[in-house]
Amino acid sequence: MTIDTPDWAATTADDIERGVDEAMRTVDRLADELVSVPDGRRNFENTVLPLDEIGNVLGQASGQFGFLSQVSADDELRGVAHRQEERLSVFAAGLGFREDIDRALKAYATRAELEALPDDARRLLEFALRDYRRNGLDLDKETREELQSLQERLVGLGIRFRKNIDDYEDQIEVSRADLDGLPDSYIDRLRTTEVEGAVRYRVGLDYPELHPFLDSAHDGELRRELFHKNHNKAADTNIEILEEALGVRSSMATLLGFESWAAYALEIKMAKQADAVLEFLEDLEARLQSKLASDLTRLGEQLERRTGVKGPVGIADWRYYTSQVIQEQYQVDPFEVAAYFPLDAVLDGMFRIYEGLVGVKFVRRPDVVDSAWHEDAQPFDIVDPTSGEALARFYMDLYPRTGKFGHAAAFTLRGGRSLGGDAYQRPISAIVANFTKPTEASPSLLRHTEVVTLFHEFGHILHQTLTTSRFTRFSGTRVERDFVEAPSQMLEHWCWQPDMLSSFSRHHETGEPLPISLINRMIEAKHTSSAIATLRQVYFSRLDLAYHSESGRSTDDIARELHPITGFPFPEDTHFQAGFGHLFGYDAGYYGYLWSRVFGDDMFTRFEAPGASVSSVGAEYRQQILEPGGTADADELILRFLGREPNADAFLRELGLST
Repeated sequence: MTIDTPDWAATTADDIERGVDEAMRTVDRLADELVSVPDGRRNFENTVLPLDEIGNVLGQASGQFGFLSQVSADDELRGVAHRQEERLSVFAAGLGFREDIDRALKAYATRAELEALPDDARRLLEFALRDYRRNGLDLDKETREELQSLQERLVGLGIRFRKNIDDYEDQIEVSRADLDGLPDSYIDRLRTTEVEGAVRYRVGLDYPELHPFLDSAHDGELRRELFHKNHNKAADTNIEILEEALGVRSSMATLLGFESWAAYALEIKMAKQADAVLEFLEDLEARLQSKLASDLTRLGEQLERRTGVKGPVGIADWRYYTSQVIQEQYQVDPFEVAAYFPLDAVLDGMFRIYEGLVGVKFVRRPDVVDSAWHEDAQPFDIVDPTSGEALARFYMDLYPRTGKFGHAAAFTLRGGRSLGGDAYQRPISAIVANFTKPTEASPSLLRHTEVVTLFHEFGHILHQTLTTSRFTRFSGTRVERDFVEAPSQMLEHWCWQPDMLSSFSRHHETGEPLPISLINRMIEAKHTSSAIATLRQVYFSRLDLAYHSESGRSTDDIARELHPITGFPFPEDTHFQAGFGHLFGYDAGYYGYLWSRVFGDDMFTRFEAPGASVSSVGAEYRQQILEPGGTADADELILRFLGREPNADAFLRELGLST
C-alpha cells in the first residue's frame, strides 16, 4: 500500500488560502448534515462519527497548510500559513460553541442503544459532550457568546506569541580568542562578519550555537551576556501578549464556574486538581534540597579552582561549571563524546533499536523527497516486515534555518483513523529539530544530550504513527497531556545503556565505537547537577501553575517570587516567560514533563527485569501503550503494561536520590 502525501514543495500562498477555504466548507457541510438528522433517526454513524470526520478534516488542513508556518523557508509563505492557521483555529474553536450540535448530541445520548456501543465509541460521545459542557453550552446565550469571543481572542494571541519566538533573532559578536574552550568544529559553523578588518563570529540563540557556548566558553562575561539575551527572547512583544492571554483565560474560567484556569485545564488531565500538582512539585522540591546543596557546593569549588574566587556560581554559569566538573572529575568532554555521534550513525542505530523494539522497518523514500517542504526534510516509511505494507510515513527535518520552529518537536501532519471495513488512514508525522548542520568538511556531530533528544522525539513519532485507534480523537498522542511525554521519556533510557551506545556510536574519523571506559564515566557523571537541572523544571512548572492560578499579577513579579526554587538569585532585567513557548499549548500543564517522567522511568523497569526480552516487552509496549492512543485513560494503560500500580522509585533513582 502506498501512502499519498501532500506536495508541500509546490504549495503556494493561493493553495494555502484555497485549501483552508475548502476545509472550512467541508466542515460546514458535515456539521449541517449532522444537525439536520431528525432526532428519532439519530444513531452513532450520523450524529457522533461526523464530529470525528470534522476533526480529521481540520487536522489534515493544519498538517498540510498550517504546518508550513513552522517550517517554510519562504518568509511570505510562512506568513500566509500563520494567518490561515489562525483563521482555521478560530473557525475550529467556533464549532465548539454551536448549540445545534450540542442539542443533537444530547438528543442522541438519551437513546437506549448507547449501552450497546463499543467502549471507544461510547468514549467518543462522552468526550464530545464534555467538550461542549466545558465550552459553556449549559450556560445562558450571553455567557456563551462572551466565551466564544474570548476563545477566538486566545487563539490569535497564542499564534502571535509562538510566531514572535520563532522569528526572534539576537546574538553576540565575538573574536576568535573569545571562543576559547570551543572546538574548531563548532567555530567553523558560526556566521561571520568583518568589523574594521577583523573577523567577528556571531553566536545566536539557536540551540546548536547557544548551548555549547553556555556549556564550554571560558569567557564568563560573554556567557552571561548570551544567557541574558536568551532570557529576554521576544520580551519586547510577548510580555504584553502573555499577560493579556492570562487575563483571557482567567475570565473564561470564571465564566465557566472554575476558580482558575489551572482548575479548568486540569479537570481532563491525570492529575485532575491543582492541589495534586502543587503537592507533587513541593514534595519533589523538598526531596532535592540535600542534593541541591551538594550540587551548588561542588560547582562553587570548581569556580574557586578555576578562578581563585570564592562565592556561589550564578545561574548563567551553572551549565559551564557543571561541564567543567564532568570534564575534570570524570574525564568526559562533551565534544570528544560528540565525535562518536555523527548524525547518520545515530539515526541508523536508533532505527535498528526501535525496529527490534516495536517490530517494524524504517525505509528511506528518496523518491518522494521532492514533495517535502525543504530539502532538509527527509521522508521515511514505516513498513510491516511481514506483509511489506507501509503503515505510516514520517519526515526528519533536523537542521536550523531562519524562521523555522526553534526547538525540537514531533508534529502530527495526518492522524490515523478507520476509513471503514479494513481500510485505515495512514498517519504522517514529522520530527522538527535544530541539530548542527553538516558541512563538506565535517558531518553533523551530536552531543549526547542531543542524542537523548532525538531518541525522545522519535518516541513521539512511534506513538503518533503506530496508532490503531478507529477515531481521530484518540489517535496517536491524543492522550492526557500529563501522560503524553511518558512513552518517549521511557525510550531515553536506551541512550544510557552501554551495549546500546556501543552498537550505534562511531567515531566520525576512525569508525571506532564509543569506548566502554568512556561510557562508564558518562554514566558515573550522569547525576552531576541533577538537582539543579530538575529544580529548574520544578520552577518552570510552578511558574506556569502560578500564572494560571492567580489573576491580575505581573508575570515578572511571579517569576521573581518563585525563583528561589532554582537555588539561584533572580537574574535581573530578564523576562524568561516571554520566550517560554509552552505557556501556549501546555498552559497549566508544564508540570507534565516531570509528572509523566515518573511513569516513563517506571515503565522502563519492564526492560530491566531479569530475563526480559526487548522484542517481547517491546511488543507489549506497542500493543498496550502506543496503539491504543487515547482510547483508554492513561492510568489504565500504565496498569496494563506494568501489571501493577506505578511508583516513583525508578524516577527518584534517576535523579540520584535513594528511594
